[in-house]
Amino acid sequence: MTESLAYYLCLAGFAGFGYKLIEARGSQPARTMWFLAGFGICIAPGIVVLTPAMSALAGPGPVAEWVLSLAGDELKLGAIGFAVAFTQSVWRGEGARLAPHALFTGATMVLLAVCFALSRPRRVGDETVFSGAGLPFAVGDKVVFLCYGLVSLGLLFAVFVRSAWHAEPGPLRAGLWLLVVGVGAATAWTFWDVDDVVQLARTGRIGAREDLPSSVLAAVTIGFVAAGATLSAWAPAVASVTGRVRAYRAYRRIEPLWTALRTAVPGIALDPGRELAGGAEFALYRRVIEIRDGHLALRAHFDPDLPARAEAAARRAGVREAEVAATVEAVTLAAAIEASHAGRRFDREPDPPPEPDAEADVTAEAAWLVQVSRAWQRRPTPPEPSPRCPSSPA
Repeated sequence: MTESLAYYLCLAGFAGFGYKLIEARGSQPARTMWFLAGFGICIAPGIVVLTPAMSALAGPGPVAEWVLSLAGDELKLGAIGFAVAFTQSVWRGEGARLAPHALFTGATMVLLAVCFALSRPRRVGDETVFSGAGLPFAVGDKVVFLCYGLVSLGLLFAVFVRSAWHAEPGPLRAGLWLLVVGVGAATAWTFWDVDDVVQLARTGRIGAREDLPSSVLAAVTIGFVAAGATLSAWAPAVASVTGRVRAYRAYRRIEPLWTALRTAVPGIALDPGRELAGGAEFALYRRVIEIRDGHLALRAHFDPDLPARAEAAARRAGVREAEVAATVEAVTLAAAIEASHAGRRFDREPDPPPEPDAEADVTAEAAWLVQVSRAWQRRPTPPEPSPRCPSSPA
């Protein structure tokens, strides 16, 4: 199961990185995009070559004992090196100094290959065994890999966290945080080899294949990195779906308030029975407009002195500060509906509401009406009409 997941994520990673290259070729320097491509090309084969299926395909012999093990570690190093180069190139632009880390990566890869060759690994079943003479070089191979990963992934993690922390809310920030999670998983995947170092130093042998936790961390790494790097490709579709879900939830949550107003003022329903025909967003827009139409239709029945008394009563009842305004509106609206049924009008209409916020939209208005509807469901009891405001029959 985990192995299949790794394969699928590798395929998704290649597709995602390919899309990213096509999308950004006009906005990013070619060198920067080659670094991204290099990361994608290295990370996916680095996972595949260490899977049991690849070992079974290679069979016993020097390919499985030497080539696959060395290739897996070298590809991991290459992926980390390309990731650092890509990050530095994006962060610092043309002024990025990439030569020092490139030399560091190249020297580490050469040293890793030398240590691996001198360790003379020998495959015995599902384990790799080292002789007494080769054991120090085998331990050195693992330590070199861990030291390189500590330096490079630490640098990547710091850069992505800093960038995500200061980025404006939106797809860019979300993508950066996904990359932070991916780099964190890559760090855990890299340092999962610590137990191999301990086992190797004690017994002179280690497992030849990736164990289950390592495979899971590998799958998580490529999944989150691919998702973060390609967020611009799929974020609009996800945002569209989540927007519809949010609109539908708001549509249902304001239904009790809308139902009460429709009963009091039947004419506000524009087209009963076809509320969702135009989609959740349009249905929510209609419902918000209809609620406001009902509010206006009942304007003459609002007690102008009731809001202050309702607010004082809400505070005495221990209503949370954040819910006081919605509770006041629910109480005054319930009183207006009752006054409408009784044919009672007030000589002085309530003060006009403040000018709407220029930044307000249907989403903000629906969020406010959800609060009012929630307060409405607590069945507020309207106070008696104000004695200072004479009423007259309708």
